[in-house]
Amino acid sequence: MKQEKIEEICTKIQELFAQTPLSDIRKNLRTILLNNLSDMDLVTREEFDVQTTVLNRAKEKLILLEKRIDQLNSQSVSSRGK
Repeated sequence: MKQEKIEEICTKIQELFAQTPLSDIRKNLRTILLNNLSDMDLVTREEFDVQTTVLNRAKEKLILLEKRIDQLNSQSVSSRGK
């Protein structure tokens, strides 16, 4: 196939794609993505890591408090039995 013919075919394909909605989507892809992502309730990685740290600390405190409650309950039960 001659180079001219190949160029002609490529040009026609590009023209066809330019006439489809796909062309508009490609042009507006950034706007579409930004609008859709802004509608989501997303957080940054840093915010996520901070909240994970806070949650882990709260979990540790809860475990300690549960152990303390168990100890107090055990003491209460044993003091009633005396």
